[in-house]
Amino acid sequence: MDDGVTPMAEVNRRVGLVAEALGLTRPSYEQVRVLVHRARRDRLAPTTGEILLDIAFRVRPPDALVSHLSGVGVPKTSK
Repeated sequence: MDDGVTPMAEVNRRVGLVAEALGLTRPSYEQVRVLVHRARRDRLAPTTGEILLDIAFRVRPPDALVSHLSGVGVPKTSK
């Protein structure tokens, strides 16, 4: 339900409406915020395949894979 630009409060309202329609308890605003932040962060992070391709084409150093897999993360490149 989050497109990356919709305000958190609006995402929370939409999630709450869907939860009620399904007969579920509305999640707390704080929990929705945590999940939206995580989804937005993950959407911005490069995938393992992108990192491997970048390493193959020498856009990133080989240790970028270790950083990615360990959870440290690597920034997107401006290709």
